[in-house]
Amino acid sequence: MPWWEDYPETGPIKVEGGIKARSTRGRIANTWWSQRFISVLESMQLGGRMSRGKNYARAGQVLSLDISAGKAIAKVQGSRPEPYAVKLICRPLTAEQWDLVTERLAGQALFAAKLLAGEMPPEVESVFAEVDVPLFPSAARDLPMHCSCPDWAVPCKHVAAVCFLLAERFDEDPFLIFEWRGRSKKDLLAKLRHRNHRPDTPKAPALEEDIDDFYTAGPLPPLPEETEPILLRVDALDIQVQGEPLLAALTPLYRQFRRAD
Repeated sequence: MPWWEDYPETGPIKVEGGIKARSTRGRIANTWWSQRFISVLESMQLGGRMSRGKNYARAGQVLSLDISAGKAIAKVQGSRPEPYAVKLICRPLTAEQWDLVTERLAGQALFAAKLLAGEMPPEVESVFAEVDVPLFPSAARDLPMHCSCPDWAVPCKHVAAVCFLLAERFDEDPFLIFEWRGRSKKDLLAKLRHRNHRPDTPKAPALEEDIDDFYTAGPLPPLPEETEPILLRVDALDIQVQGEPLLAALTPLYRQFRRAD
């Protein structure tokens, strides 16, 4: 172990109201896509900085975390009175690259339905690979990291803490990964629906004939396997269900109906 890993450090100033990781022990981040992001950190062989960053994340030392196109910006309280500024950079896709990705995603409407239900199909990675743009950073060079702390090591424990919390955010909403890469959830879904309403888009089987009565009461016909794509072809009412779009609530319910059938 390098000598600096054994060097005693001053503990961070404790804060109230910081962002705490949900995980209290073991690994942080549960989904395969968040683990793929964390694997970039693990590949850097951070040693004690990795575990200290995890402790920072669980102790609530991260005061703020904002995600936008190409960057994640955070404030982390360390041992000095002034919180440290942390920034993670990830180059956004160009508009042309996003158009290509969206075109391919629209060809597999089940992808969007699963994303609405809070899932990230592993096949989505191949869609980005087809346009030669990896969905996740594959190495440290793809994820520039900055921290205003005096630690010369990059990434430091403050950066590691932010990465762990960012991974948990990705756990909660995979659309945040796309937002980080340059396209918001609202814009992506609008593009997908526009693509599915184009005249040259193949029509989905069944239920298509009764699309005008999709939201009316009454018994539902037997549900085909491609229910989720049909949901994406509907102009959903502007209704929020527990803070999520109506389609996000309908998709898992229709899956339950299909399983019941």
